[in-house]
Amino acid sequence: MEIQQHDGEELGYFSASENGVTAGKMVYEWAGDKIIITHTEVDPAFGGKGVGKQLVMAAVNYARENELTIIPVCPFARKVLEGDDSFSDVLDHPVP
Repeated sequence: MEIQQHDGEELGYFSASENGVTAGKMVYEWAGDKIIITHTEVDPAFGGKGVGKQLVMAAVNYARENELTIIPVCPFARKVLEGDDSFSDVLDHPVP
């Protein structure tokens, strides 16, 4: 699985692809030194293969490398990040 980041001034996303086929996408917004994950979507053909988690992990790695924090508004990203204490260093203001 290949993960790529596509970054803009206000919005960005991570995409996952395999053999040139898009498997999933995770969209985020910039808020200063924070990224707000707003949506994660995985193609049903790739369901159950961990694509969504790989996208979230790409954001975690990016946040750690750039001293950023993540606000997970997306329910999937929130579940992954808030369900594991090892992400507490990048998690900012958990959403209830």
